[in-house]
Amino acid sequence: MNSILEVIENNLHQVEVKDKSFIFHIPTTSLFESNDLTGDILSLIPRQDQPTDSSLVQELNTHYPEDDIISALDELKSLSLVSKKGLNNGVEEFVPLALDSVPLTTVVLSVNTGCNLSCTYCYKEDLDVPSAGKKMTFDIAKQSIDMLLKESPDQSRYNVVFFGGEPLSNFTLIKDVIAYSEKVFASKGKIVDFSMTTNATLLTERHVEYFDKHNVGLSISIDGPKAYHDRNRISVNGEGTYDTVAKKAKMLLSRYKSRPIGARVTLTTGITDIDTIWDHLFNTLGFSEVGFAPVTSGDISDYNLKPEELVDVFNNMKKLGEKYLAAALENKTIGFSNLHQLITDIHEGTKKALPCGAGVGMVAVDHEGGLNLCHRFTGSDIPLLGDVKQGLDKPVLNDFLNKRLEQSKLGCSTCHIRNLCAGGCYHESYARYGDPAKPTFHYCDLMRDWVDFGIYVYTEIMEHNPGFYDTYIAPRKAQA
Repeated sequence: MNSILEVIENNLHQVEVKDKSFIFHIPTTSLFESNDLTGDILSLIPRQDQPTDSSLVQELNTHYPEDDIISALDELKSLSLVSKKGLNNGVEEFVPLALDSVPLTTVVLSVNTGCNLSCTYCYKEDLDVPSAGKKMTFDIAKQSIDMLLKESPDQSRYNVVFFGGEPLSNFTLIKDVIAYSEKVFASKGKIVDFSMTTNATLLTERHVEYFDKHNVGLSISIDGPKAYHDRNRISVNGEGTYDTVAKKAKMLLSRYKSRPIGARVTLTTGITDIDTIWDHLFNTLGFSEVGFAPVTSGDISDYNLKPEELVDVFNNMKKLGEKYLAAALENKTIGFSNLHQLITDIHEGTKKALPCGAGVGMVAVDHEGGLNLCHRFTGSDIPLLGDVKQGLDKPVLNDFLNKRLEQSKLGCSTCHIRNLCAGGCYHESYARYGDPAKPTFHYCDLMRDWVDFGIYVYTEIMEHNPGFYDTYIAPRKAQA
């Protein structure tokens, strides 16, 4: 009862939203509204020389019943927000991983290194012109599926992703893989999903009919209106591709019914106008979702967003976020996937030790059968994680993951978004620092501000239209 107490600042982030105070519980990525009593306890403990349960009760009992004070303290202690001094600093001890098995659910197949576009900012290190493209064989693809099931036989649902280069340039293989996968997964009582990202230039009605029949999730790489798209997304002959892509996208959106279709936008230097791009893709062309990927660490630095431009990007994302909020309060969605994913993570209490499933839930297979962290690393000089014949090299994988976890603990252990960010994208770290294990420290402040904005949006929706989450988040999770 008389132990000296302290607030565990590393577990606590307080956010003010209009006239209300919220506690972001960092260890569980949970959000609680803070009442006056809780706020008074948290502010009083640092001000007392030797705060104890008794001293807090004595100072606060003129304003609150003693039982309420004790109950609030007990709750704060149970959440590790208040603790005996020196007992808990909120920094989790680094415990090395020693994975014997990996819960793989996804393989990304690099079906062809060849691409008919020559996008200025492309990160792919194994990219070839169409005539030099190296196509994956069906034997390698089949071994990839078999490896997935062998490494992780107990999952209920699996994903096969087709990537390139331009994956439609090897459509025959895609059909063969889908036919084989549907048969083998069904025979084991498993569900398999398929998805693909394409530049759409090769897309035909025949493709759309096939993908619709097999429920393939589709994303189109398109950078907005013609003036923006044609700046970087050009053919191998140097011509802009917007007219072709927009025509094919309209055809796809008019004919494909199985699943929502998303647009993936890459933002490079000189392009920060989020609202104009979103409006064109969502309202003019009719995509269901629009996601933005800022380039900060590309191989060609001339295309990277300058620091002040990156600030503009995040500010403009928040402006679009206000539109998302206004629509959500009317029980509508405007398809802004960056913000939608963030509030989904907050709603579900997502807690990540690693930034994504790369190497753990997902591996990318190059055209020769090598296993890579993700599709961005095919053709890079970082060590492979094994191959489709021998399976995952667990010692190599454990070594990489432990390096990342150890570096994240050193640099991220006191950050309030550590369980949402987990150090950021491996490939961005690789491109910027030459080390995929190093966290992406170069825009931490912007990410922290973005998460605070997401908390604001989340709490406003929760207060004024909580049914939004049942309508737009629960069904999506059920389909995942």
